[in-house]
Amino acid sequence: MASLATHFSASLLLLPVGLRRLLYSYSLYLKSPSLFHSKLYYFSQPRYTNLDLYTLLLSLPIATFSLLFLFLTLSPSLSFPSYRFSFLFQSQTIFLFWVLILLFLARESVDSFFIPESFVFLLAGITFFAEYSATGYGFEGIAAVCYGLLGNLTLVCCGSCLILAIRPTAFFAEFGLCFGLLFKGTWLIQSGLCLYTDVFALKGCQKVVVSPPLPGSGGAMDVNCGLDDDRTRGVALMNLLFVGHAIGVLIVSFVTFGMLAINRNSRCGEASGPLLAQLETESALTMRAHPEFELE
Repeated sequence: MASLATHFSASLLLLPVGLRRLLYSYSLYLKSPSLFHSKLYYFSQPRYTNLDLYTLLLSLPIATFSLLFLFLTLSPSLSFPSYRFSFLFQSQTIFLFWVLILLFLARESVDSFFIPESFVFLLAGITFFAEYSATGYGFEGIAAVCYGLLGNLTLVCCGSCLILAIRPTAFFAEFGLCFGLLFKGTWLIQSGLCLYTDVFALKGCQKVVVSPPLPGSGGAMDVNCGLDDDRTRGVALMNLLFVGHAIGVLIVSFVTFGMLAINRNSRCGEASGPLLAQLETESALTMRAHPEFELE
């Protein structure tokens, strides 16, 4: 996270994934709330339309090897020795997310018996926790506040995955995962603007370089405030922006749910395809086994 471009790139990867998951999980839940079952990834038909998944499949290895290259080549004699190892931590985390994507694809291609869904959700929770451990490494100023709030969202995703590993029918955990992914995407943009642009500079605070300059980047930036009052005001402003983003994401989530509930034709993907047929078959079998629940 050493530049504004990095923040925007990460946001552009997270937002489509979170929005797709939100739309598909809503559609599936509204069609059959009692039979809702979270999926590892909501594939659309035809498969080549899953551009967000294939983009991650190609971009994550590149990011992993780039960070690993920086870890191996960055001179330990620089005055920022701790940041050299942050590249290693981040590369390991990104690699774990890439392994998750490979498991998503493998589970769709082979018998799901060999790759239990609960195991993949558990691995996703561990991966999010690893990301939380590597987030904001070495920052102390306003950047530490930004990345600390980002870490809280990562913990939300981690907890949601762990709950889904135990109880995949928990719709509130599915919503928490979608909410966390979308929120992380918007907050990454906000953090990048506050840390790497002068337009959103905080009054009484100045940017300082806290990591060695890298090719194409001036190094990771932090924002330090000379007076305690300026720092307090800056922290309060970041918290206020965080609350504003939370309200905005919640409004988008609720409006999307309402639109899908009103207009059935706008529901997408597997909520109207093979998965729906499977759910309806299971529902019919349940009604036959328990006719007392059938509506007149």
